[in-house]
Amino acid sequence: MVRHSKLQKQVLSLYRQFLRAGQDKPGFLPRIRDEFRENSHIKKTDVMHIEYLYRRGQRQLDQLKDVNTKQLGTFSKPKAER
Repeated sequence: MVRHSKLQKQVLSLYRQFLRAGQDKPGFLPRIRDEFRENSHIKKTDVMHIEYLYRRGQRQLDQLKDVNTKQLGTFSKPKAER
């Protein structure tokens, strides 16, 4: 059995909370999964970045739980043009 750190457990819990909150809102589940998959490449040793994303995720989860929320904004950097 894999043993997770406290931060890993918090991130997994946040992911489950997002999935539960997004069930009632059409189109949110793919976005939630994609966002977590994009950030899954972050090294486990980059704790500051993970904690930043975790706090940002908590704020977004609070927005998602609001009954008036129709969409979530994105904070990703624009991709450089080629």
